[in-house]
Amino acid sequence: MNTPSVDSPFAALLATQLNLGLPVELVSLTPTYVPQMAQLESLAHSHPMSEGNLADCFGHLYRVLGLKLSAGSDANTDAASDPDSVDGLLGFAIVQQIVDEVTLLDICLLPSQQSKGYGKLLLNAVVASAKASAAVVLMLEVRESNLAARALYQKAGFIESGRRKGYYPIAGGKEDAILMDLAITQE
Repeated sequence: MNTPSVDSPFAALLATQLNLGLPVELVSLTPTYVPQMAQLESLAHSHPMSEGNLADCFGHLYRVLGLKLSAGSDANTDAASDPDSVDGLLGFAIVQQIVDEVTLLDICLLPSQQSKGYGKLLLNAVVASAKASAAVVLMLEVRESNLAARALYQKAGFIESGRRKGYYPIAGGKEDAILMDLAITQE
């Protein structure tokens, strides 16, 4: 597959991560990645987005960032030897921008690659992208039960701005969606 280069806001972030020895690269994804994204969704989420919904996230209002194994990554690393990796795709993030508001619609990582700093890397890239696009706020929603994601967002400076009661389906009922915002400062 042809992988486009990542915009300049991600280049410095990627260089920093590569200096830390992470065997990954940030790439802009194209619609050709939808089947792999859907497979990742089914592994990572109890109620995954469909291929059709994922395909709808490629348009002028959207940016889709992927986290892939580096071409030169050591085949013995945990990420490179992960049997669940999807053609080298370890995760992705989807954002939508309307004027100066950016919404993180989805951030998805292989379960086996969570808690290794890759979620933080993707989130930092999303924030860098929002800054580069002159956004004033980055918004998201997260399941109330997703404590790891909530902690990641709080560490990044997101604050809870509201709740959607009974928004997400769970086994035997529904759970709240926590709405979170990050004010983007332009430096």
